[in-house]
Amino acid sequence: MGVAVFQSFETEFSGATGPERLGKLRAAMARIGVDGFIVPRTDMFQGEYVAPGDERLAWLTGFSGSAGFAVAMREAAAIFVDGRYRIQVRQQVDPVFEPVDWPETTLAQWIAERAAVQVIAYDPWLHTVDEIAKLAESGAELRPVANLIDPLWQDRPAAPTALFFAQPDELAGEGAASKRYRLAEGLKSKGQRAAVITLTDSVAWLLNIRGADIAHNPVPQAYAILHDDGRCDLFCGPEKTAEIAEHLGAEVTVHGFDRLTEVLGQLPGPIRIDPSSCPQVIAQALAAAGVTTVEGQDPCVLPKAIKNPVELDGMRAAHRRDAIAMCRFLAWMAQVATTGITEIDVVERLEQFRRDTNALREISFDTISGTGPNGAVIHYRVTHDSNRTLADGDLIVVDSGGQYVDGTTDITRTLAVGTVGEEERRCYTQVLRGVIAISRARFPVGVAGAHLDALARQFLWADGLDYDHGTGHGVGAYLCVHEGPQRISRLSTLPLEPGMILSNEPGYYRPGAFGIRIENLIAVCEAPALPGGDAHRKYLGFETLTWVPLDRRLIDAGLMSRDEVAWVDEYHRNVLDKLVPDLDAVTQQWVTAACAPL
Repeated sequence: MGVAVFQSFETEFSGATGPERLGKLRAAMARIGVDGFIVPRTDMFQGEYVAPGDERLAWLTGFSGSAGFAVAMREAAAIFVDGRYRIQVRQQVDPVFEPVDWPETTLAQWIAERAAVQVIAYDPWLHTVDEIAKLAESGAELRPVANLIDPLWQDRPAAPTALFFAQPDELAGEGAASKRYRLAEGLKSKGQRAAVITLTDSVAWLLNIRGADIAHNPVPQAYAILHDDGRCDLFCGPEKTAEIAEHLGAEVTVHGFDRLTEVLGQLPGPIRIDPSSCPQVIAQALAAAGVTTVEGQDPCVLPKAIKNPVELDGMRAAHRRDAIAMCRFLAWMAQVATTGITEIDVVERLEQFRRDTNALREISFDTISGTGPNGAVIHYRVTHDSNRTLADGDLIVVDSGGQYVDGTTDITRTLAVGTVGEEERRCYTQVLRGVIAISRARFPVGVAGAHLDALARQFLWADGLDYDHGTGHGVGAYLCVHEGPQRISRLSTLPLEPGMILSNEPGYYRPGAFGIRIENLIAVCEAPALPGGDAHRKYLGFETLTWVPLDRRLIDAGLMSRDEVAWVDEYHRNVLDKLVPDLDAVTQQWVTAACAPL
Protein backbone atom coordinates (compact mmCIF):
# COMPACT_ATOMS: atom_id res chain seq x y z
CA MET A 1 0.00 0.00 0.00
CA GLY A 2 2.83 2.38 0.82
CA VAL A 3 0.79 5.01 2.68
CA ALA A 4 2.36 7.42 5.17
CA VAL A 5 2.27 6.11 8.74
CA PHE A 6 3.84 7.09 12.03
CA GLN A 7 6.08 4.03 12.24
CA SER A 8 9.01 2.98 10.12
CA PHE A 9 9.48 -0.42 8.53
CA GLU A 10 13.20 0.01 7.99
CA THR A 11 15.78 -2.15 9.74
CA GLU A 12 17.61 0.72 11.39
CA PHE A 13 20.46 -1.25 12.99
CA SER A 14 21.99 -4.59 12.09
CA GLY A 15 23.45 -7.20 14.35
CA ALA A 16 26.03 -7.84 11.62
CA THR A 17 27.93 -4.72 12.69
CA GLY A 18 28.05 -5.92 16.31
CA PRO A 19 31.52 -7.58 16.25
CA GLU A 20 33.18 -4.57 14.61
CA ARG A 21 31.53 -2.06 16.97
CA LEU A 22 32.30 -4.22 19.99
CA GLY A 23 35.97 -4.13 18.92
CA LYS A 24 35.93 -0.33 18.78
CA LEU A 25 34.28 -0.17 22.21
CA ARG A 26 36.93 -2.46 23.67
CA ALA A 27 39.64 -0.23 22.24
CA ALA A 28 37.98 2.77 23.94
CA MET A 29 37.85 0.80 27.20
CA ALA A 30 41.56 0.02 26.93
CA ARG A 31 42.42 3.69 26.39
CA ILE A 32 40.87 4.66 29.74
CA GLY A 33 42.03 1.54 31.58
CA VAL A 34 38.74 -0.20 32.38
CA ASP A 35 37.75 -3.85 32.09
CA GLY A 36 34.12 -3.39 31.16
CA PHE A 37 31.45 -0.91 30.07
CA ILE A 38 27.68 -1.16 30.50
CA VAL A 39 25.33 -0.11 27.69
CA PRO A 40 21.69 0.25 28.85
CA ARG A 41 18.64 0.64 26.62
CA THR A 42 17.42 3.70 28.50
CA ASP A 43 18.32 7.40 28.37
CA MET A 44 18.98 10.07 31.02
CA PHE A 45 15.22 10.15 31.72
CA GLN A 46 15.06 6.40 32.39
CA GLY A 47 12.42 6.04 29.70
CA GLU A 48 11.34 2.81 28.07
CA TYR A 49 11.20 4.58 24.72
CA VAL A 50 14.10 6.80 23.70
CA ALA A 51 15.02 9.35 21.04
CA PRO A 52 17.00 8.12 18.01
CA GLY A 53 20.24 9.58 19.36
CA ASP A 54 19.86 7.54 22.54
CA GLU A 55 19.56 4.15 20.82
CA ARG A 56 23.04 3.17 21.99
CA LEU A 57 22.15 -0.46 22.70
CA ALA A 58 20.67 -0.91 19.23
CA TRP A 59 23.67 0.80 17.64
CA LEU A 60 26.08 -1.56 19.38
CA THR A 61 24.16 -4.84 19.13
CA GLY A 62 21.33 -4.51 16.59
CA PHE A 63 18.73 -5.31 19.28
CA SER A 64 15.61 -3.16 18.83
CA GLY A 65 13.59 -4.18 21.91
CA SER A 66 12.41 -1.63 24.44
CA ALA A 67 14.11 -3.23 27.46
CA GLY A 68 17.51 -4.75 28.02
CA PHE A 69 21.18 -3.88 28.43
CA ALA A 70 24.58 -5.09 27.31
CA VAL A 71 27.97 -5.31 28.99
CA ALA A 72 31.27 -5.46 27.15
CA MET A 73 34.27 -6.98 28.89
CA ARG A 74 37.77 -7.56 27.52
CA GLU A 75 37.13 -11.25 26.82
CA ALA A 76 33.34 -11.57 26.97
CA ALA A 77 30.19 -9.65 26.09
CA ALA A 78 26.56 -10.26 26.97
CA ILE A 79 23.11 -8.86 26.32
CA PHE A 80 20.49 -9.21 29.05
CA VAL A 81 16.78 -9.45 28.14
CA ASP A 82 13.60 -10.58 29.85
CA GLY A 83 11.06 -13.14 28.65
CA ARG A 84 9.47 -10.82 26.09
CA TYR A 85 12.60 -10.71 23.96
CA ARG A 86 14.29 -14.11 24.17
CA ILE A 87 13.32 -15.11 20.64
CA GLN A 88 13.90 -11.64 19.23
CA VAL A 89 17.39 -11.19 20.69
CA ARG A 90 18.64 -14.35 18.99
CA GLN A 91 17.19 -13.20 15.68
CA GLN A 92 18.76 -9.75 15.81
CA VAL A 93 22.06 -9.97 17.69
CA ASP A 94 25.37 -11.55 16.64
CA PRO A 95 26.49 -14.44 18.87
CA VAL A 96 29.50 -12.37 19.92
CA PHE A 97 27.02 -11.08 22.53
CA GLU A 98 25.93 -13.93 24.80
CA PRO A 99 22.14 -13.73 25.44
CA VAL A 100 21.49 -13.82 29.19
CA ASP A 101 18.07 -14.42 30.74
CA TRP A 102 17.29 -11.46 32.98
CA PRO A 103 16.24 -10.99 35.78
CA GLU A 104 16.94 -14.66 36.51
CA THR A 105 20.63 -13.77 36.15
CA THR A 106 21.59 -10.29 37.30
CA LEU A 107 24.42 -8.20 35.92
CA ALA A 108 26.13 -8.27 39.31
CA GLN A 109 26.06 -12.08 39.32
CA TRP A 110 27.36 -12.30 35.76
CA ILE A 111 30.28 -9.95 36.47
CA ALA A 112 31.13 -11.63 39.77
CA GLU A 113 31.41 -15.01 38.02
CA ARG A 114 34.11 -13.70 35.67
CA ALA A 115 36.67 -12.21 38.04
CA ALA A 116 37.10 -11.23 41.65
CA VAL A 117 37.99 -7.61 40.90
CA GLN A 118 37.14 -5.73 37.74
CA VAL A 119 36.97 -2.03 36.87
CA ILE A 120 33.53 -1.54 35.31
CA ALA A 121 32.77 1.82 33.69
CA TYR A 122 29.30 3.26 33.34
CA ASP A 123 27.65 6.52 32.25
CA PRO A 124 26.15 7.96 35.47
CA TRP A 125 23.41 9.75 33.51
CA LEU A 126 22.04 6.41 32.30
CA HIS A 127 21.91 4.39 35.53
CA THR A 128 19.73 4.91 38.58
CA VAL A 129 20.87 5.05 42.17
CA ASP A 130 19.29 1.62 42.75
CA GLU A 131 21.02 0.08 39.74
CA ILE A 132 24.46 1.21 40.87
CA ALA A 133 23.81 0.01 44.43
CA LYS A 134 22.86 -3.44 43.12
CA LEU A 135 25.83 -3.52 40.74
CA ALA A 136 28.16 -2.83 43.69
CA GLU A 137 27.22 -6.31 44.95
CA SER A 138 29.40 -7.74 42.16
CA GLY A 139 32.54 -6.69 44.04
CA ALA A 140 33.78 -4.80 40.98
CA GLU A 141 35.20 -1.30 41.13
CA LEU A 142 32.60 0.97 39.51
CA ARG A 143 33.85 4.01 37.63
CA PRO A 144 31.58 6.77 36.27
CA VAL A 145 32.79 8.00 32.89
CA ALA A 146 31.63 10.01 29.90
CA ASN A 147 29.71 7.69 27.58
CA LEU A 148 32.09 5.59 25.49
CA ILE A 149 29.58 4.89 22.71
CA ASP A 150 28.91 8.51 21.72
CA PRO A 151 32.36 9.31 20.20
CA LEU A 152 32.21 6.06 18.20
CA TRP A 153 28.74 6.74 16.74
CA GLN A 154 29.71 8.89 13.78
CA ASP A 155 26.23 9.63 12.39
CA ARG A 156 24.45 9.87 15.74
CA PRO A 157 21.14 11.77 15.38
CA ALA A 158 20.81 15.17 17.04
CA ALA A 159 18.73 15.72 20.16
CA PRO A 160 14.99 16.40 19.64
CA THR A 161 13.97 20.04 19.18
CA ALA A 162 10.15 19.91 19.29
CA LEU A 163 8.41 22.62 21.33
CA PHE A 164 6.45 21.74 24.47
CA PHE A 165 2.72 22.44 24.53
CA ALA A 166 0.06 22.73 27.24
CA GLN A 167 -2.45 20.06 28.20
CA PRO A 168 -5.61 22.09 28.94
CA ASP A 169 -7.06 21.93 32.45
CA GLU A 170 -10.40 20.79 31.03
CA LEU A 171 -8.64 17.61 29.83
CA ALA A 172 -6.25 17.24 32.76
CA GLY A 173 -9.01 17.61 35.36
CA GLU A 174 -6.79 19.63 37.69
CA GLY A 175 -4.68 22.75 37.17
CA ALA A 176 -0.90 22.53 37.34
CA ALA A 177 -0.72 25.00 40.25
CA SER A 178 -3.15 22.85 42.25
CA LYS A 179 -0.99 19.80 41.62
CA ARG A 180 2.18 21.61 42.64
CA TYR A 181 0.69 22.90 45.88
CA ARG A 182 -0.91 19.55 46.70
CA LEU A 183 2.33 17.63 46.28
CA ALA A 184 4.36 20.35 47.98
CA GLU A 185 2.23 19.92 51.10
CA GLY A 186 3.18 16.25 51.09
CA LEU A 187 6.87 17.16 50.98
CA LYS A 188 6.47 19.71 53.76
CA SER A 189 4.64 17.23 55.98
CA LYS A 190 7.69 14.95 55.80
CA GLY A 191 10.16 17.74 56.44
CA GLN A 192 11.53 17.60 52.90
CA ARG A 193 12.49 20.87 51.24
CA ALA A 194 12.20 19.67 47.63
CA ALA A 195 11.99 16.64 45.35
CA VAL A 196 13.99 15.99 42.21
CA ILE A 197 11.72 14.65 39.44
CA THR A 198 13.44 13.01 36.48
CA LEU A 199 10.73 10.92 34.78
CA THR A 200 9.38 12.70 31.71
CA ASP A 201 5.78 11.60 32.26
CA SER A 202 5.94 12.83 35.87
CA VAL A 203 7.08 16.26 34.69
CA ALA A 204 4.37 16.25 32.01
CA TRP A 205 1.65 15.33 34.50
CA LEU A 206 2.79 17.78 37.20
CA LEU A 207 2.94 20.83 34.91
CA ASN A 208 0.15 19.81 32.50
CA ILE A 209 2.52 19.95 29.56
CA ARG A 210 3.22 17.57 26.72
CA GLY A 211 5.96 17.19 24.13
CA ALA A 212 7.04 15.36 21.01
CA ASP A 213 10.60 14.42 21.92
CA ILE A 214 9.91 10.68 21.90
CA ALA A 215 8.06 8.83 19.16
CA HIS A 216 4.53 7.77 20.18
CA ASN A 217 4.83 9.17 23.74
CA PRO A 218 3.71 12.81 24.18
CA VAL A 219 6.29 13.62 26.84
CA PRO A 220 8.75 16.51 27.20
CA GLN A 221 12.39 15.66 27.79
CA ALA A 222 12.81 17.61 31.03
CA TYR A 223 13.68 17.36 34.70
CA ALA A 224 11.98 19.29 37.50
CA ILE A 225 12.64 20.24 41.09
CA LEU A 226 9.46 20.73 43.12
CA HIS A 227 9.96 22.87 46.25
CA ASP A 228 7.96 22.57 49.46
CA ASP A 229 6.24 25.92 48.77
CA GLY A 230 4.96 24.82 45.34
CA ARG A 231 7.60 26.58 43.27
CA CYS A 232 9.22 24.55 40.53
CA ASP A 233 12.48 24.59 38.57
CA LEU A 234 12.16 23.12 35.07
CA PHE A 235 15.28 21.92 33.23
CA CYS A 236 15.13 21.50 29.46
CA GLY A 237 16.20 23.21 26.29
CA PRO A 238 14.94 26.74 27.20
CA GLU A 239 13.73 27.36 23.65
CA LYS A 240 11.31 24.44 24.03
CA THR A 241 9.09 26.41 26.42
CA ALA A 242 8.60 29.35 24.03
CA GLU A 243 4.88 28.66 23.55
CA ILE A 244 3.98 27.74 27.15
CA ALA A 245 5.54 30.54 29.22
CA GLU A 246 2.14 31.92 30.22
CA HIS A 247 0.85 28.44 30.98
CA LEU A 248 3.81 27.69 33.27
CA GLY A 249 3.44 30.94 35.16
CA ALA A 250 5.80 32.92 37.38
CA GLU A 251 6.30 30.11 39.93
CA VAL A 252 8.00 27.85 37.38
CA THR A 253 11.57 28.88 36.52
CA VAL A 254 13.04 27.47 33.31
CA HIS A 255 16.74 26.55 33.15
CA GLY A 256 18.96 24.83 30.64
CA PHE A 257 20.39 21.45 31.62
CA ASP A 258 23.77 23.16 31.89
CA ARG A 259 22.60 24.79 35.15
CA LEU A 260 21.39 21.56 36.78
CA THR A 261 24.49 20.90 38.90
CA GLU A 262 24.61 24.55 40.02
CA VAL A 263 20.96 24.60 41.09
CA LEU A 264 21.23 21.23 42.83
CA GLY A 265 24.18 22.49 44.83
CA GLN A 266 22.20 25.47 46.12
CA LEU A 267 19.27 23.44 47.47
CA PRO A 268 18.60 23.40 51.20
CA GLY A 269 18.19 19.80 52.30
CA PRO A 270 16.78 17.37 52.88
CA ILE A 271 15.96 16.67 49.22
CA ARG A 272 13.90 13.67 48.11
CA ILE A 273 15.27 11.52 45.31
CA ASP A 274 13.64 8.38 43.97
CA PRO A 275 16.40 5.75 43.81
CA SER A 276 14.45 3.72 41.24
CA SER A 277 14.42 6.54 38.68
CA CYS A 278 16.96 9.20 39.75
CA PRO A 279 20.18 9.04 37.70
CA GLN A 280 23.30 8.37 39.74
CA VAL A 281 24.83 11.62 38.47
CA ILE A 282 22.24 13.64 40.41
CA ALA A 283 22.94 11.80 43.65
CA GLN A 284 26.65 12.40 43.07
CA ALA A 285 26.12 16.13 42.48
CA LEU A 286 24.03 16.52 45.64
CA ALA A 287 26.55 14.57 47.71
CA ALA A 288 29.45 16.61 46.34
CA ALA A 289 27.66 19.82 47.36
CA GLY A 290 26.95 18.48 50.83
CA VAL A 291 23.17 18.51 50.30
CA THR A 292 21.31 16.01 52.49
CA THR A 293 19.11 13.58 50.57
CA VAL A 294 16.35 11.18 51.56
CA GLU A 295 15.12 8.36 49.38
CA GLY A 296 11.43 8.16 48.56
CA GLN A 297 9.05 7.63 45.69
CA ASP A 298 8.75 10.28 42.97
CA PRO A 299 5.84 12.33 44.39
CA CYS A 300 4.05 12.38 41.02
CA VAL A 301 4.02 8.65 40.37
CA LEU A 302 1.03 7.56 42.45
CA PRO A 303 -1.18 10.66 41.90
CA LYS A 304 -0.55 10.32 38.16
CA ALA A 305 -1.57 6.67 38.23
CA ILE A 306 -4.87 7.42 39.99
CA LYS A 307 -6.91 9.10 37.27
CA ASN A 308 -9.40 11.78 38.27
CA PRO A 309 -13.00 11.71 36.96
CA VAL A 310 -12.17 14.01 34.03
CA GLU A 311 -9.28 11.81 32.94
CA LEU A 312 -11.44 8.69 33.24
CA ASP A 313 -14.16 10.28 31.11
CA GLY A 314 -11.52 11.23 28.56
CA MET A 315 -10.19 7.70 28.46
CA ARG A 316 -13.71 6.32 27.95
CA ALA A 317 -14.28 8.73 25.06
CA ALA A 318 -10.92 7.91 23.49
CA HIS A 319 -11.60 4.18 23.75
CA ARG A 320 -15.02 4.50 22.14
CA ARG A 321 -13.55 6.51 19.27
CA ASP A 322 -10.72 4.02 18.92
CA ALA A 323 -13.15 1.08 19.01
CA ILE A 324 -15.02 2.47 16.02
CA ALA A 325 -11.74 2.64 14.09
CA MET A 326 -10.89 -0.89 15.20
CA CYS A 327 -14.25 -2.23 14.08
CA ARG A 328 -13.82 -0.66 10.64
CA PHE A 329 -10.40 -2.31 10.50
CA LEU A 330 -11.72 -5.73 11.55
CA ALA A 331 -14.55 -5.52 9.00
CA TRP A 332 -11.91 -4.80 6.36
CA MET A 333 -9.77 -7.72 7.58
CA ALA A 334 -12.75 -10.06 7.27
CA GLN A 335 -12.84 -9.25 3.55
CA VAL A 336 -9.12 -9.29 2.68
CA ALA A 337 -7.27 -11.53 5.17
CA THR A 338 -6.85 -14.36 2.66
CA THR A 339 -6.16 -12.20 -0.40
CA GLY A 340 -2.38 -11.95 -0.07
CA ILE A 341 -2.06 -8.92 2.18
CA THR A 342 1.04 -8.53 4.31
CA GLU A 343 1.80 -7.58 7.89
CA ILE A 344 2.77 -4.08 6.70
CA ASP A 345 -0.52 -3.74 4.83
CA VAL A 346 -2.30 -4.49 8.11
CA VAL A 347 -0.33 -1.80 9.98
CA GLU A 348 -0.93 0.84 7.31
CA ARG A 349 -4.64 0.18 6.95
CA LEU A 350 -5.28 0.12 10.71
CA GLU A 351 -3.53 3.45 11.17
CA GLN A 352 -5.58 4.94 8.34
CA PHE A 353 -8.80 3.98 10.10
CA ARG A 354 -7.51 5.71 13.24
CA ARG A 355 -6.54 8.78 11.22
CA ASP A 356 -10.04 8.86 9.80
CA THR A 357 -11.30 9.80 13.28
CA ASN A 358 -9.66 13.23 12.71
CA ALA A 359 -8.58 13.04 16.35
CA LEU A 360 -5.45 10.87 16.23
CA ARG A 361 -2.34 12.69 17.46
CA GLU A 362 0.01 9.70 17.20
CA ILE A 363 -0.01 5.95 17.60
CA SER A 364 0.83 4.91 21.16
CA PHE A 365 3.58 2.46 20.07
CA ASP A 366 4.72 0.72 16.91
CA THR A 367 1.84 -1.53 15.87
CA ILE A 368 2.64 -5.20 16.36
CA SER A 369 1.38 -7.11 13.34
CA GLY A 370 2.73 -10.64 13.52
CA THR A 371 1.35 -13.57 11.58
CA GLY A 372 2.29 -17.23 11.86
CA PRO A 373 5.68 -17.64 13.55
CA ASN A 374 6.16 -13.87 13.75
CA GLY A 375 3.22 -13.77 16.15
CA ALA A 376 5.27 -15.78 18.64
CA VAL A 377 7.77 -12.89 18.92
CA ILE A 378 6.10 -11.07 21.81
CA HIS A 379 7.15 -7.52 20.87
CA TYR A 380 7.54 -8.17 17.15
CA ARG A 381 8.22 -5.14 14.95
CA VAL A 382 7.57 -5.73 11.27
CA THR A 383 10.17 -4.47 8.81
CA HIS A 384 10.54 -4.75 5.05
CA ASP A 385 12.98 -7.58 5.76
CA SER A 386 10.63 -9.58 8.01
CA ASN A 387 7.30 -8.72 6.36
CA ARG A 388 5.19 -11.85 5.92
CA THR A 389 2.12 -12.49 3.79
CA LEU A 390 -0.95 -13.76 5.66
CA ALA A 391 -1.73 -17.36 4.77
CA ASP A 392 -4.66 -19.68 5.33
CA GLY A 393 -4.38 -21.39 8.70
CA ASP A 394 -2.37 -18.56 10.30
CA LEU A 395 -3.14 -16.58 13.39
CA ILE A 396 -2.26 -12.90 13.33
CA VAL A 397 -1.59 -10.88 16.49
CA VAL A 398 -2.46 -7.19 16.08
CA ASP A 399 -1.41 -5.13 19.11
CA SER A 400 -1.89 -1.40 18.62
CA GLY A 401 -3.07 1.84 20.14
CA GLY A 402 -3.68 5.52 19.58
CA GLN A 403 -2.76 8.76 21.29
CA TYR A 404 -5.66 11.21 21.51
CA VAL A 405 -5.73 14.46 23.48
CA ASP A 406 -8.26 12.91 25.86
CA GLY A 407 -6.72 9.47 26.26
CA THR A 408 -4.30 6.72 25.32
CA THR A 409 -5.48 3.35 23.98
CA ASP A 410 -3.88 -0.09 23.77
CA ILE A 411 -5.70 -3.12 22.37
CA THR A 412 -4.70 -6.54 21.09
CA ARG A 413 -6.82 -8.85 19.01
CA THR A 414 -5.70 -12.21 17.66
CA LEU A 415 -7.48 -13.15 14.43
CA ALA A 416 -7.90 -16.33 12.43
CA VAL A 417 -6.78 -16.22 8.82
CA GLY A 418 -8.96 -18.70 7.01
CA THR A 419 -9.37 -22.02 8.83
CA VAL A 420 -7.13 -22.65 11.82
CA GLY A 421 -6.43 -25.80 13.78
CA GLU A 422 -8.05 -27.08 16.95
CA GLU A 423 -4.84 -26.58 18.95
CA GLU A 424 -4.86 -22.88 18.10
CA ARG A 425 -8.53 -22.64 19.09
CA ARG A 426 -7.90 -24.37 22.41
CA CYS A 427 -4.97 -22.10 23.26
CA TYR A 428 -6.95 -19.00 22.27
CA THR A 429 -9.87 -20.05 24.44
CA GLN A 430 -7.64 -20.66 27.46
CA VAL A 431 -6.12 -17.19 27.00
CA LEU A 432 -9.62 -15.70 26.70
CA ARG A 433 -10.69 -17.41 29.92
CA GLY A 434 -7.81 -15.61 31.62
CA VAL A 435 -9.03 -12.26 30.26
CA ILE A 436 -12.49 -13.04 31.61
CA ALA A 437 -11.16 -14.05 35.04
CA ILE A 438 -9.37 -10.72 35.46
CA SER A 439 -12.33 -8.76 34.11
CA ARG A 440 -14.72 -10.39 36.60
CA ALA A 441 -12.39 -10.23 39.59
CA ARG A 442 -13.66 -8.80 42.89
CA PHE A 443 -10.99 -8.26 45.51
CA PRO A 444 -10.58 -6.55 48.87
CA VAL A 445 -8.90 -3.16 49.22
CA GLY A 446 -5.18 -3.78 49.68
CA VAL A 447 -4.84 -6.48 47.03
CA ALA A 448 -1.94 -5.99 44.61
CA GLY A 449 -1.34 -7.05 41.03
CA ALA A 450 0.76 -9.99 42.20
CA HIS A 451 -2.30 -11.44 43.93
CA LEU A 452 -4.35 -11.32 40.71
CA ASP A 453 -1.79 -12.46 38.14
CA ALA A 454 -2.47 -16.18 38.64
CA LEU A 455 -6.16 -15.69 37.81
CA ALA A 456 -5.17 -15.02 34.20
CA ARG A 457 -2.75 -17.96 33.95
CA GLN A 458 -4.72 -20.74 35.66
CA PHE A 459 -6.29 -22.18 32.51
CA LEU A 460 -3.01 -22.19 30.60
CA TRP A 461 -1.26 -23.73 33.59
CA ALA A 462 -3.83 -26.53 33.59
CA ASP A 463 -2.65 -27.35 30.05
CA GLY A 464 1.05 -27.06 30.95
CA LEU A 465 1.37 -23.66 29.21
CA ASP A 466 2.36 -20.14 30.30
CA TYR A 467 3.62 -16.78 28.98
CA ASP A 468 6.78 -14.82 29.76
CA HIS A 469 5.39 -11.35 30.40
CA GLY A 470 3.23 -9.66 32.98
CA THR A 471 -0.53 -9.86 32.66
CA GLY A 472 -1.04 -6.11 32.77
CA HIS A 473 0.79 -2.78 32.78
CA GLY A 474 -0.38 0.67 33.78
CA VAL A 475 -1.52 3.12 31.10
CA GLY A 476 -1.35 6.92 31.13
CA ALA A 477 -3.99 9.47 30.15
CA TYR A 478 -2.58 11.02 26.96
CA LEU A 479 0.80 10.00 28.31
CA CYS A 480 2.90 6.84 28.12
CA VAL A 481 1.17 3.63 27.12
CA HIS A 482 3.37 1.86 29.68
CA GLU A 483 2.99 3.63 33.00
CA GLY A 484 3.98 2.64 36.53
CA PRO A 485 3.75 1.83 39.28
CA GLN A 486 0.54 -0.22 38.90
CA ARG A 487 0.84 -3.64 37.26
CA ILE A 488 -0.75 -7.07 37.20
CA SER A 489 2.39 -9.08 37.61
CA ARG A 490 4.03 -11.54 39.99
CA LEU A 491 6.47 -8.73 40.83
CA SER A 492 3.91 -6.05 41.75
CA THR A 493 3.20 -5.58 45.47
CA LEU A 494 1.53 -2.16 45.10
CA PRO A 495 -2.12 -2.25 46.21
CA LEU A 496 -4.51 -1.33 43.41
CA GLU A 497 -6.63 1.78 43.91
CA PRO A 498 -9.73 3.18 42.19
CA GLY A 499 -8.79 5.26 39.16
CA MET A 500 -5.78 3.19 38.15
CA ILE A 501 -5.88 1.99 34.54
CA LEU A 502 -4.24 -1.26 33.50
CA SER A 503 -4.05 -3.58 30.57
CA ASN A 504 -5.50 -7.09 30.82
CA GLU A 505 -3.46 -9.11 28.33
CA PRO A 506 -2.65 -12.75 28.89
CA GLY A 507 -1.17 -14.58 25.93
CA TYR A 508 0.48 -17.73 24.66
CA TYR A 509 3.41 -18.05 22.23
CA ARG A 510 4.64 -21.18 20.46
CA PRO A 511 8.04 -20.45 18.89
CA GLY A 512 8.13 -21.08 15.16
CA ALA A 513 4.37 -21.60 14.97
CA PHE A 514 1.97 -18.96 16.31
CA GLY A 515 1.25 -16.40 18.97
CA ILE A 516 -1.92 -15.39 20.81
CA ARG A 517 -2.66 -12.32 22.89
CA ILE A 518 -5.98 -10.71 23.84
CA GLU A 519 -5.89 -7.28 25.47
CA ASN A 520 -8.46 -4.90 26.89
CA LEU A 521 -7.83 -1.91 29.11
CA ILE A 522 -9.56 -1.87 32.48
CA ALA A 523 -9.97 0.73 35.23
CA VAL A 524 -9.99 -0.11 38.94
CA CYS A 525 -13.31 0.89 40.49
CA GLU A 526 -15.26 0.34 43.70
CA ALA A 527 -17.31 -2.86 43.70
CA PRO A 528 -20.81 -2.85 45.21
CA ALA A 529 -21.39 -4.79 48.40
CA LEU A 530 -22.87 -8.26 48.04
CA PRO A 531 -25.79 -9.56 50.14
CA GLY A 532 -24.43 -11.53 53.03
CA GLY A 533 -20.90 -10.17 52.62
CA ASP A 534 -18.79 -8.69 55.40
CA ALA A 535 -20.14 -5.18 55.91
CA HIS A 536 -16.80 -3.88 57.16
CA ARG A 537 -14.84 -4.93 54.04
CA LYS A 538 -14.60 -2.76 50.95
CA TYR A 539 -14.12 -4.45 47.61
CA LEU A 540 -12.77 -3.33 44.26
CA GLY A 541 -13.28 -4.56 40.73
CA PHE A 542 -12.62 -3.52 37.15
CA GLU A 543 -14.49 -1.40 34.63
CA THR A 544 -13.80 -2.46 31.06
CA LEU A 545 -12.75 0.41 28.77
CA THR A 546 -12.16 -1.50 25.52
CA TRP A 547 -15.19 -2.49 23.47
CA VAL A 548 -14.15 -4.36 20.31
CA PRO A 549 -15.42 -7.80 19.19
CA LEU A 550 -13.43 -10.93 19.93
CA ASP A 551 -12.85 -13.46 17.13
CA ARG A 552 -15.69 -15.95 17.71
CA ARG A 553 -14.14 -18.35 15.17
CA LEU A 554 -11.36 -19.00 17.70
CA ILE A 555 -13.59 -19.55 20.74
CA ASP A 556 -14.27 -23.13 21.78
CA ALA A 557 -17.31 -22.60 23.99
CA GLY A 558 -17.16 -26.25 25.03
CA LEU A 559 -14.08 -25.46 27.13
CA MET A 560 -15.84 -22.63 28.94
CA SER A 561 -18.15 -22.48 31.91
CA ARG A 562 -21.69 -21.16 31.58
CA ASP A 563 -20.64 -17.94 33.34
CA GLU A 564 -17.72 -17.43 30.96
CA VAL A 565 -19.95 -17.86 27.92
CA ALA A 566 -22.41 -15.41 29.47
CA TRP A 567 -19.58 -12.92 29.98
CA VAL A 568 -18.61 -13.06 26.29
CA ASP A 569 -22.21 -12.64 25.19
CA GLU A 570 -22.70 -9.71 27.57
CA TYR A 571 -19.44 -8.14 26.40
CA HIS A 572 -20.60 -8.34 22.79
CA ARG A 573 -24.02 -6.89 23.68
CA ASN A 574 -22.20 -3.94 25.21
CA VAL A 575 -20.13 -3.54 22.04
CA LEU A 576 -23.33 -3.32 20.01
CA ASP A 577 -25.01 -0.90 22.41
CA LYS A 578 -22.01 1.42 22.58
CA LEU A 579 -20.88 1.45 18.95
CA VAL A 580 -23.62 0.58 16.47
CA PRO A 581 -25.24 4.05 16.35
CA ASP A 582 -22.01 5.54 14.95
CA LEU A 583 -20.90 2.77 12.60
CA ASP A 584 -21.23 2.91 8.82
CA ALA A 585 -23.56 0.36 7.25
CA VAL A 586 -20.84 -2.09 6.15
CA THR A 587 -19.11 -2.08 9.53
CA GLN A 588 -22.42 -2.28 11.35
CA GLN A 589 -23.34 -5.40 9.43
CA TRP A 590 -20.00 -7.03 10.25
CA VAL A 591 -20.11 -6.05 13.95
CA THR A 592 -23.65 -7.39 14.33
CA ALA A 593 -22.55 -10.79 13.01
CA ALA A 594 -19.32 -10.72 15.02
CA CYS A 595 -21.25 -10.09 18.23
CA ALA A 596 -23.82 -12.86 17.78
CA PRO A 597 -24.29 -14.95 20.95
CA LEU A 598 -22.01 -17.95 21.38
